[in-house]
Amino acid sequence: MALPIAITLAVLAFAWPAGRISPRDVSVGIVGTGPASQHAVEGLTREKPGAFDFRLYPDQQAARWAIKNRDVYGAFAISDHSVTVLKATAASPSVAQLLTDVGQQLADKATQQMTARQKAAEQKAAEQKAAEQKTDGAHSPAKAHKQTAAQQGDARPKAAPQGAAGADSSVKVLVKAIDVVPVATDDPRGVVFSSSVFPLTICGILIGAFVTMARGLARPRHRVLTLLVACAVAALGVYLVAQGFLGALPHNHVATWAILALDLLSISATTAGVIRLLGPAGLGLSAALMVFVGNAFSGATSAPEMLPKGVDYVGQWLPPGAGASLLRDTTYFDGNADAGHLAVLALWSVCGLTAVMYGHWVIREPRSKKTGVPASGELLPALPGSGTALSVRRHAHARRHDGDD
Repeated sequence: MALPIAITLAVLAFAWPAGRISPRDVSVGIVGTGPASQHAVEGLTREKPGAFDFRLYPDQQAARWAIKNRDVYGAFAISDHSVTVLKATAASPSVAQLLTDVGQQLADKATQQMTARQKAAEQKAAEQKAAEQKTDGAHSPAKAHKQTAAQQGDARPKAAPQGAAGADSSVKVLVKAIDVVPVATDDPRGVVFSSSVFPLTICGILIGAFVTMARGLARPRHRVLTLLVACAVAALGVYLVAQGFLGALPHNHVATWAILALDLLSISATTAGVIRLLGPAGLGLSAALMVFVGNAFSGATSAPEMLPKGVDYVGQWLPPGAGASLLRDTTYFDGNADAGHLAVLALWSVCGLTAVMYGHWVIREPRSKKTGVPASGELLPALPGSGTALSVRRHAHARRHDGDD
């Protein structure tokens, strides 16, 4: 009965966030405070309440700086005849596509409004002209009769005035999209980047389980050293595949490798620490926490702001989500806005390594209860036929417990 419930919850953990992807407080910049910008903000706020968190910038240069600094995902520069979309595909391909679609919607709506205003102006001008002609005809019937006769006698078609064609053609607002921080050319959709998060989590769990359960690693310091070396070597292999073979991590090579190693260490150290404290059951708990919660709520395939409320915070406080965000910041944005994610990974790593080093102090049983040997100074029961008890002290160099000291 427990297994079907666990499977159902696992499917729910992955399917529910994916099925509820929608913008929620996505930080977006607005360039300028003109009427067009104000109308755009009012329209988006009315049509998509809670979808965007708007921030004003004086010009496009300031908006570009904010995008590169990871303050916003993109920005809209809106004028009477054009909409410029500043986006960062490296921050999130799905959000970048969303901003492009929103920019096109703003342009279409502005075109409709301008066309409607133009038609209304033409209709008003025609009504005024008709009213003037009617007024002139009422005051001079003879002149109106001559004009009518002249119009009936002239059967030749007349060319339209030069401004008529321009009045009939509707004005179209153009859309221009500029990718301020693009993804790697070998990974235009960011698929390789987002697909690497899940294998990293699985590899981290496997490293932690192996180090804890290996018979040749009895001493805690040997386990910690093995964790550090294994994560560094595994991260190098991941980087060689992701960048050397697939070209998905093109910038800041040494820092990117270090972040991959830290991501693996935070997961593997946590796994090893939980196993050290709880035994084999800790492996299942670590897998459930990192895979079914951490991976599902990481937002690596979209963005944390695209997930349901609350889920985004949970995912960014776990190593898979924090690691994916930190990897983006390091690879494409020169480490901007990475302090919080770095602190999360460091915290999990330190807690896990501490549990590996000193976990035996928590779970150790008293030696007298575990071995059945009386502690130093205790009295053995009196021997048969003897009325006195014997005092026995433990040997000074008794074998240490489990090699943990």
